[in-house]
Amino acid sequence: MAKKSAGTPALTELNAACAEFTVHEYQHNSDTGGWGQEAATALNIEAQRVFKTLMISLDGSLCVAVVPVSGNLDLKAAARALGGKKAELADPQAAQRATGYVLGGISPLGQKKRHPTVIDESIFEFDTVLVSAGKRGMDIELRPTDLVSLTHAHVALIRTQ
Repeated sequence: MAKKSAGTPALTELNAACAEFTVHEYQHNSDTGGWGQEAATALNIEAQRVFKTLMISLDGSLCVAVVPVSGNLDLKAAARALGGKKAELADPQAAQRATGYVLGGISPLGQKKRHPTVIDESIFEFDTVLVSAGKRGMDIELRPTDLVSLTHAHVALIRTQ
């Protein structure tokens, strides 16, 4: 995989870590949500390999949950995996402020502050996966082990179909 020059905090973090990755850009067309599925379709990549980054509020603190766009986040499972009791999707404005990214472009990498992170275990079903590069219309392809390592993530079953 080829490295690309820094353009977002996520790419800067990957370059600093000397991680191997590929940037995939596509024409972003929708502001109505479903950005992960839009990426999978535009890039002609199976949705199970494209992961969405969701900010959750866990017992009042922000955390990151990363699941395939083909499934949904199981909030109870995410709470358990992160050692909390109650999780809910974070307020969109709070998520944007805390990460420095806009909705639909939130990356698990390069956030303003590192948040506790949990990634769905299905990530290890693939040699490479895609996550947002930090803006709509741009994804990063990288090894699952690199994503887990760079985010200091817990890995658990946190998705529903």
